[in-house]
Amino acid sequence: MNISEHISLKEALRSNTAKRLGIDNMPDNKTLVTMQETAKYVFEPLRNYFNEPIYISSFYRSPELNTAIGGSANSQHCKGQAIDIDDVYSKASNADFFNYIKDNLEFDQLIWEFGNDNNPDWVHCSYASGSNRGNIFRAIKENGKTKYAFYEL
Repeated sequence: MNISEHISLKEALRSNTAKRLGIDNMPDNKTLVTMQETAKYVFEPLRNYFNEPIYISSFYRSPELNTAIGGSANSQHCKGQAIDIDDVYSKASNADFFNYIKDNLEFDQLIWEFGNDNNPDWVHCSYASGSNRGNIFRAIKENGKTKYAFYEL
């Protein structure tokens, strides 16, 4: 089964932590539909624009997996609404991905994840059908804790 044209179910569920800890990371059918929407409105337009593979570092996380990795209790990854992408396979940079999403796509949250002023370490984007807020943040570390600041355009 595929989530979309360019995302296999295996890729969307991949987690070394889940594998290592024996955590079932299979979503229910409602969440699979949400993942398909996220892929349709965020990932596929990005993938088609850049016309090259884009690495997905995290898509779906079961609540148990999310707890195991220390994710937010309200993580949209647990609902199939969030995808983290990285420029591992691409000629384009994470900043290119971030700016394309910011300028061209509808989204709920878009986060420049750490990195520096030129390029984030990865990009987090969520899509919440019917209730997208268009929030843009930058993740930073302060005193060893992750903080989210509104992104300065």
